[in-house]
Amino acid sequence: MNLKHLFYFWKVATAGGVLRAAEELHVTPQTISGQIQSLEEKLGTELFERHGRKLELTDSGRLALEYADEMFSLRAELEEALRRRAQSRQTLFRVGVADAVPKSLAYRLLASASAIDEPVRMVCREWKLDSLLTGLALHRLDVVLADVPIPSSFSVRAYSHRLGDSAMSFLASPELARQCRDPFPRCLSGLPLLLPGEDAPVRQRLLRWLDKHKLRPRIVGEFDDSALMKTFGAAGAGVFIAPSILEAEIRRQYGAKAIGRSAEVRSEFFAISIERRLTHPCVVAIMQAARERLFAA
Repeated sequence: MNLKHLFYFWKVATAGGVLRAAEELHVTPQTISGQIQSLEEKLGTELFERHGRKLELTDSGRLALEYADEMFSLRAELEEALRRRAQSRQTLFRVGVADAVPKSLAYRLLASASAIDEPVRMVCREWKLDSLLTGLALHRLDVVLADVPIPSSFSVRAYSHRLGDSAMSFLASPELARQCRDPFPRCLSGLPLLLPGEDAPVRQRLLRWLDKHKLRPRIVGEFDDSALMKTFGAAGAGVFIAPSILEAEIRRQYGAKAIGRSAEVRSEFFAISIERRLTHPCVVAIMQAARERLFAA
């Protein structure tokens, strides 16, 4: 397909007619009409129905317009991004953070990306993992931070780069922590417990661990948002879990007390990229910070 022909079609469809498109493009109406006719012959379908001087999109034309809108919108975004980059000489870093990743952990990782030797302009998106992976596949993101490797159902070739893992700490408000009469983990039986959401991989590990040790806490809440779970836990609603590498920070921020830790219940973290060999300086900085400092044994 000749993209110039497609561009002329798009201009006619969006401008409202051949004459107006010709004026905007500074070409003759005959040139535009010829280009559209060539495009229709190439595609084997009509894009416009002609009613005298009036043009109306056919079903094929409406479908073509949807794709053309996306293509030329992306072209405009590319031109603007390159223009801004040339003007500012900043490194553009577009990162997606899955909503299951603790905010404080994401901050620690992303802070290392901001500390590289060149100026960085960071664009950070938080959403469900499947939506972020779609953005990655469309080259709208440079990397996605997640608590799971890339799902096998994802059809685009991408690579999971393991950042590290952490044991899990069990925390509670000071008032609730004082109710722990037995040693950990037996003290969990009978206590209210807050669970991560059903999509969180650590949830199933926690449930298996509780079953293995025959522990029967009272499950009183489930949370997709780990920050909201911590807030409820700090208010005394129940015991909650968090990666042990963040335990000291959570104790300070929420006034919570640690009642125990489990090396059997672990949480993993990954950087997902379409690159097998990482080259973006910000992603390289994140990998180095994770392996050398944050998750260092």
